[in-house]
Amino acid sequence: MSSLLYDAQGPRAKRRNVLFTVLFLVALAALLWWLYSTLKDKGQLEWVLWEPFFTSSEPWTTYIWPGLQNTLKAAVLSVIIALPLGAVLGIARLSDHAWIRVPAGAVVEFFRAIPVLVLMIFGLALFAEYTNVSSDDRPLYAVVTGLVLYNASVLAEVVRAGILSLPKGQSEAAMAIGLRKNQEMRLILLPQAVTAMLPAIVSQLVVIVKDTALGGAVLTFPELLSSANTMSGYYGANIIASLTVVSVLFIVLNFSLTSFAAWLEARLRRGRKSTGAVVGAEAVEELAAPGEHEDVTKRH
Repeated sequence: MSSLLYDAQGPRAKRRNVLFTVLFLVALAALLWWLYSTLKDKGQLEWVLWEPFFTSSEPWTTYIWPGLQNTLKAAVLSVIIALPLGAVLGIARLSDHAWIRVPAGAVVEFFRAIPVLVLMIFGLALFAEYTNVSSDDRPLYAVVTGLVLYNASVLAEVVRAGILSLPKGQSEAAMAIGLRKNQEMRLILLPQAVTAMLPAIVSQLVVIVKDTALGGAVLTFPELLSSANTMSGYYGANIIASLTVVSVLFIVLNFSLTSFAAWLEARLRRGRKSTGAVVGAEAVEELAAPGEHEDVTKRH
């Protein structure tokens, strides 16, 4: 049976795919066995190295929970600032006025081209040199600054691409009923583009959560990953166990975020399909510009 996207596989292709699948599973099993044997030979699977995480609350309350709090704090602050800033820059890049469009484009391209780690280091130097922020708070400020500048520029492109992906008929219909440019963007284009942009936006939010680890590695920001190094030094030679626990927490955190986004996207799509409301004449008159509506009334 054929599809519009591909032709149905024949007997030879099916056998080949089965063979490739078996070879892949064998290679994966061999890799896992090699990893297990190596860790066992190095003594990294000894119960004494993993016991603190299962028998005591000290690793969680002293190291993991404070690190997780700092990770979430930096990520939430960055998201709260980067999302609206990225939306403003993305909409500005679509402006009909060159004095708005060109500077917005320059800002987006500039910060999108610089590695986020460089922005964090640069922010730390700026806060140390030109502000009165305490040395304890500078790493957090620098991490948030770097994440905001980089991710806002990326989100601006996401917003711009999402709006441009809409059919031209949406803009033409908005113009036909007399909506201004800002009304068209706010009432017609953005609500429809949100669903299309949501997967890319959530992917960028996951990147923000993971990039907070750069602050711990370079700027001594006490986030979740840096807590693994501190724990391994305190308990002695259990770096694999500490990194495994932290990795699981990152996976759970990011998987929860993507799962929520998938649920929200599905809900938005269902809501849009089930909404059959028709805009009445009175609503159109309210949306139309007052001056234009008065002119049309006088002509008729």
